[in-house]
Amino acid sequence: MSVESKNEGACPVIESLEQIGSQWRLVILHDLHGEEKRFNELKRSTDASSRTLSRVLDDLQEMGFVTRRMEEDAPVATYYRLTEKGESLCPVFDEIERWADEWLGEDIEAEPEPATAD
Repeated sequence: MSVESKNEGACPVIESLEQIGSQWRLVILHDLHGEEKRFNELKRSTDASSRTLSRVLDDLQEMGFVTRRMEEDAPVATYYRLTEKGESLCPVFDEIERWADEWLGEDIEAEPEPATAD
């Protein structure tokens, strides 16, 4: 049975995660929350390679989550911003953060630090 046939009629959560669920898509969408950023700013703030960042930004633009603006003046710059569709995800990210603070905070604090060689 193919993945497509298994997901036929899938719930909206699964369909949504298929659109935005990759690690890099989520990181970039969250990083663009509320502000426009240049390509190199996104590269620094996400730690994505240029190749990965370029590919994911192209995907997000094609899906309607991100818009790109070029400035032709020297120095040439490319800016990225969330579209209305992308911005509509911001409350979802806020809820996930609240959930993580409540349910993962203790788990993260309770994890032992890795041993270091002296």
